[in-house]
Amino acid sequence: MSDRLLSVNAYTTLDLLEGEAEAHEFTESAYAVVNVTAPRKNPDHVKLELELDNAELEHLPAHADRVRLTPEQARTIAADLEKYADKVEANLADEE
Repeated sequence: MSDRLLSVNAYTTLDLLEGEAEAHEFTESAYAVVNVTAPRKNPDHVKLELELDNAELEHLPAHADRVRLTPEQARTIAADLEKYADKVEANLADEE
């Protein structure tokens, strides 16, 4: 990803995912980075970040999306990720 806004290194949560941006006028696909962090000193929130590779986008300028989560909100997202991961995993196992 050229012209990155998010740092991508060995500690990045997930990189080179298939990402998609959807608007009323277009849908674009590109590689994506997803990162989850908290401040090192005096952590008071969980930060969830997403950036699409702007080299692959025609309509969107370089940007990163971020949300600040409380611990409870982060756990709610984690629980939903687990629930849907189990659902997909079970379906994929049934297809074998």
